[in-house]
Amino acid sequence: MTSRIPRDSRLRLVRPRPLAAAPRAVNQRRTRRPAPRPPEGTPAPGELARMARSQLAGAARVARWADIALGPGGDGATAGDQATLAEATAERAAEELGLTTAQVRAHWDTARLAGLIEVHGDTARPGWRLRAWNRDDSAVLRGWVALFDAWSIAHPEAAAHEPAGVAEVVSAMPQVLSFLQLSAGPVPVAQLLDLLEQRVTELRTERCEIPYGPQPEPVPVPLPPERDDTQLAPLLDWALHALAAVGALTCGDGQATLTPLGSWAVWVKLEQICVAAQSPAGNIEQGAEDMLRGCAQLRPNAARAEYRAWLAARTVGGAVTELLAAARGEDALLRGLAFEALRVVGAPAEPDVRSVADEPALRPYALLWLAEHDGIDPEDAHEVLTREEATWLWVDTAAAVADHGEAPMLVRHLESALQPTVPALLDEVRAVGHPRTVQVLVALAAAHPDPALAKAVRRAAFQVHTGGS
Repeated sequence: MTSRIPRDSRLRLVRPRPLAAAPRAVNQRRTRRPAPRPPEGTPAPGELARMARSQLAGAARVARWADIALGPGGDGATAGDQATLAEATAERAAEELGLTTAQVRAHWDTARLAGLIEVHGDTARPGWRLRAWNRDDSAVLRGWVALFDAWSIAHPEAAAHEPAGVAEVVSAMPQVLSFLQLSAGPVPVAQLLDLLEQRVTELRTERCEIPYGPQPEPVPVPLPPERDDTQLAPLLDWALHALAAVGALTCGDGQATLTPLGSWAVWVKLEQICVAAQSPAGNIEQGAEDMLRGCAQLRPNAARAEYRAWLAARTVGGAVTELLAAARGEDALLRGLAFEALRVVGAPAEPDVRSVADEPALRPYALLWLAEHDGIDPEDAHEVLTREEATWLWVDTAAAVADHGEAPMLVRHLESALQPTVPALLDEVRAVGHPRTVQVLVALAAAHPDPALAKAVRRAAFQVHTGGS
């Protein structure tokens, strides 16, 4: 019988496409993410609003006085430059409200930060929150959160402190507050100081930059100074007392504790960060393997968005370790997708990717990643692989298609083989020693519409299975 195997037909040489790029049904509806619930023990919104009204009572009182005394038709003095109270106006308010001038000015500034008074040029007028103060709990809470966000403005630091050190502490305090919120109880100030020092050190490290272009002769780089408690301790003390003044925490006996209002506000901020980073398909909270499985159903752009969101919620080192662990598994699809995610990581992943280039299962993927990272066009990156490595990659990709794709896709995968003929491909596939060779050949034989070619592929699978030639 005449063989119908196309022995002389050349197979088109193309770069294997990422499996995530294969057409998939992606129009499945997802359930809406349920509204997050605050931690157990958090007071109800109405109770939180009562606390906020109490904290801002003085500011609301001064704002109402200004609305009447300084509003249209009023006979009092107007706000001065930059909407600060003129001396005569402050004295009048103090007399009518039974407060000191300093108290009036403090409440005025608080009202501005909380949105009870809105500044427009050199004038001020009542804010919408003041109008809704008695009937809208959410407006009250938003006003207090605005004050909470501006704690360092509401209670400025002493002039003796270096501006750079103050800026570092202000940038580091969100981590300190997050730790307090997660601790759900009193935390020694000494422990907070240690955390603050660590965070400030991280911020200083992140600011280190190496300029491009020719550089002068290197000079000895001094070692970074030891962390100085005498510099950060007073700044932490200022920060804690400023936050206490706006009602976010309490300090005493060498400990700090978030108030219920402060704990709720920090939780809201953390939740906002999580929602902002939440991936469209909801994989951000999953481990690397489950995240990659979720991305298998997405097209390339959507998958990259998922990778970016997932990476944003983790340290680079931890994320790369997770991805490489997933790549070492038995699922070839995850192996390919893991390196697609590592492409999103970029340069920070290079040392880890280079370190796995000697692992047979990861070597072809790592070499392609490194080639693209070095600037080689992705269409030409396959040239860095040896014939054996390219064949191994072809089998590995075929295994992913066999496990997760459709029969026509596996047949089309033949077009990406490096060998010029099917018999040559089968010979080299048998020799490469991939652990999934038999399963791939059996699946290809079952999927191919040419009976003669399918028979030859089945024969090759049997030979690999029995160890024959």
